[in-house]
Amino acid sequence: MTLRLTEEQLEIRALAREFVRGEIRPHAPEWDARRCLDTRVFSKLGELGFMGMRIPESHGGLGFDLSTYLLVLEELAWGDASVALAVAIHSGPVTFLLERYGTEEQKDRYLPRLASGEILGAFALSEAGAGSDAQALSTAWQNEGSHRVLTGSKKWVTNGGFGGLIVLFAREATGGKISAFLLDPDLHAYQVGKRETTMGLAASETVELHLDRVEVDNGALLGTEGEGFVYAMEAMEIGRLGIAAQATGIARAAFEHARDYAKERVQFGRPLSDFQATRFKLAEMATRITRARALTFSAAEALDGAIDPEAPSPGVMAAMAKVTASEVAVWTTDEAVQIFGGYGYMRDYPVERLLRDAKGTEIYEGTNEIMRLVIAREATGQSGA
Repeated sequence: MTLRLTEEQLEIRALAREFVRGEIRPHAPEWDARRCLDTRVFSKLGELGFMGMRIPESHGGLGFDLSTYLLVLEELAWGDASVALAVAIHSGPVTFLLERYGTEEQKDRYLPRLASGEILGAFALSEAGAGSDAQALSTAWQNEGSHRVLTGSKKWVTNGGFGGLIVLFAREATGGKISAFLLDPDLHAYQVGKRETTMGLAASETVELHLDRVEVDNGALLGTEGEGFVYAMEAMEIGRLGIAAQATGIARAAFEHARDYAKERVQFGRPLSDFQATRFKLAEMATRITRARALTFSAAEALDGAIDPEAPSPGVMAAMAKVTASEVAVWTTDEAVQIFGGYGYMRDYPVERLLRDAKGTEIYEGTNEIMRLVIAREATGQSGA
């Protein structure tokens, strides 16, 4: 991976950065304090096409490759991680699965609305007893005449309360395989439950969903019955790359704040940036961020079909990118707080929020411990834990 960007990619990144600087970054502290995004931001992103980055032009999207999509996602996270997370769930797992496995009727109904930002996509896989172990989910479906009935609860559903389109996974009630379903609030009577109070990503809406005998017809089934677990794992590879890009954007924001503060803050008659200890911290930040970005884009090329027989498989590269970038984000934001000193511990300064946001990237879409299991299985040639 050369990280050589095309002229078009440079223009797209510049457009995204300009939008983020004007429409997202100035509002991020307020959104964090209020624990609420201004949802108009998604309509504005839709006008630029950034809600339909992975949707084909035939359905109103931009049809970006993974690398270009990740460029934009990094910029969004540089501005506000909660916005980036919402867009990543919407534009990653949800549109990916709908485009790959949806019927033409499903695509025509939902993809243009997703691309415009009219509706947000959500991904409902996790449950109270089924987090990293997705095979353990208990939300169930059963046939009843001409329709299916869904019963159960989902946790940690980002975008789940906005009311758009939810890709939900449930197991056949008789103990069978997992299937994927499209839930539409205009058609299906599920209930939005408690909103979670999170350590970071405070403006992100993460909720529970409750299904009490929710009836769906055949048009709600996504893809082939019984293939839901395979679909979920494929979607999470895309999702993990999205997290890597988010983490890189968070880390970059922290580095820039720390660098600028170190130039301005005078101690013992000299700027902090004149002290070797500070300079070495900044040098290590820049090095780690560059490494995270390089691995993220290498994994993106692999998932987009680039073949290197000596490289790990694309899914494992996505796991590596997620682990690397998320840990870079946590380390970098922690060091940024240290450079700010006492000010860094105050909510009046941005690095405190960035540290809280960074921690989430080590946890969601598979904890880093699970990612290391995925990597170790291929590295050792073993299929078990």
